[in-house]
Amino acid sequence: MPSFDIVSEIDKHELNNAVENANRELSTRFDFRGVDACFESRDQGVELRAEADIQLQQMVDILRNKMIKRDLDPETMDIGSAVHSGKTFSQFITLKEGIDAAMAKRLVKLVKEGKLKVQTAIQGEQLRVTGKKRDDLQQVINLIKASDLGQPFQFTNFRD
Repeated sequence: MPSFDIVSEIDKHELNNAVENANRELSTRFDFRGVDACFESRDQGVELRAEADIQLQQMVDILRNKMIKRDLDPETMDIGSAVHSGKTFSQFITLKEGIDAAMAKRLVKLVKEGKLKVQTAIQGEQLRVTGKKRDDLQQVINLIKASDLGQPFQFTNFRD
């Protein structure tokens, strides 16, 4: 029986490239000359540091643009609040990765409401969809792409 997996992953290599490109843009921008500002990749996201709160907002836009150019979906960004310590402001952007239990249940419900002849199974941080026909599986993919769930999904392990 044909099947595929629904996952939500971020290409870490492309994320590192986006962060490096954003740092490079900071070094060339006139409004950031002489300002102590930088982007740093962390395990779960990206940390921004600058001397003013408004600079952090500009840096979020810079990072968002660099992620779009690298084909990373900016919907994965969960922007935290700015923290002021000493003379610097910092902000942490968490990147949503994996499908949590609540989102998996929403996906299963969405597929069932579509009344397609497929079975869904939650497997950790991914969702397995199995059906008798490839056309049914492609309809599931189109249904999920059309719905706005606030998180990007990839479709992997498509098997006949």
